[in-house]
Amino acid sequence: MGFFSSKPVAPPQLLEKPWRKINNGRENPTDQHFVENYKPEVEEQNLRILLHGPVGAGKSSFFNSVNSVLQKRACCEALVTNARECSTKKYTTYKINKGNANAFYRFVLNDMMGLKDTTSRRNRRIHVKDVKQALKGHIKDGYVFNPENKLSKGDSYYNSTPTENDKVHVLVCVVDANTASLMSDATVEAIQDVRDEATELEIPQVAIFTKIDEAFPEIKDDVTNVYWSKCLQQRIEKFSERVGIPINFIFPVKNYHSERELNPDIDAIIMNTMRHIIDIGNDSLNRKLRPQT
Repeated sequence: MGFFSSKPVAPPQLLEKPWRKINNGRENPTDQHFVENYKPEVEEQNLRILLHGPVGAGKSSFFNSVNSVLQKRACCEALVTNARECSTKKYTTYKINKGNANAFYRFVLNDMMGLKDTTSRRNRRIHVKDVKQALKGHIKDGYVFNPENKLSKGDSYYNSTPTENDKVHVLVCVVDANTASLMSDATVEAIQDVRDEATELEIPQVAIFTKIDEAFPEIKDDVTNVYWSKCLQQRIEKFSERVGIPINFIFPVKNYHSERELNPDIDAIIMNTMRHIIDIGNDSLNRKLRPQT
C-alpha cells in the first residue's frame, strides 16, 4: 500500500506518526477508482451531496476540484471569486460528465448560499430553514436565496412532491481552515442548528477543512504533510468540540485554485475525501431505499 507514512525525523510542527493514513495518488489510486465506479443499489438513483457552510469557505472550489480530478484537467464550472464573499446566490445542482454528453457520475453535488459571520439572528434562522427545505428536496434548481425571507410553499421554485432523487443523502459543512477557530458563537450555533435538522431527517453530516495550504506552512511546502501536521490535527479537534462533528467525519482538503496542472498528491487527498463522503451517504441512502421489514 502506498501510504503517506514514512517521513524522516519529524520537525517540531510535524508528528512522529500520521494521525490518519491515506493512499498515495501516484502508487495506489484506490479511492479514485472507487469514486469513478460508484453506483447506488437502485437504478436511476443518484446520491445527493449538499455543501453548506460560511461564506468564502470554498464550497464551489471543492466541486471544481472534484470535477478536475475526474476530468483529468483543470475545470472551473462553478463560479469562484477571489474575495471572501458569497459567489453562490442560487441553489445549484452540479453533475459531473463521465466521458460523453449523456453519461454522468451517479452522485451530484449541490451548492447554496453561504452563511455570513455578521448575519443577524433572524437571517441565521431563515438560512437554517432554507437548508432544511433543501435537505427534504423542496428547493428546485435555480432558486435565488433571499436572506430576508425563507422559501415559501407558494414559490415557483418550491418542489411540493420531492422524490428520493431530490432529497439530500449526506450534508457536508465546508469550513476555511484559516478561520475555523475564529468563527463566532452565532455561526457555530447556526451550524449546530443545521446539524440538528439533518439529524432529525436521519441525514449524516461530515465537514471539510479547506485552504489547509494557506493555514499551515508545512502543508504548503509539502501537501503530503496533511496528516502529519500537528497544528492541523489540533485545529480539527477544537472544531469538532465546538460543532459536535466527530473527528473521523472531518476531512482536510487542498482545493485546486491557481494551479493549471493537476498534482497526484492533491488528487489523492480530494478523492480520499470524496470516497468517505460517498461511503457515508450511501449507507444512509441504502437504509432508506431497502424495504422495511
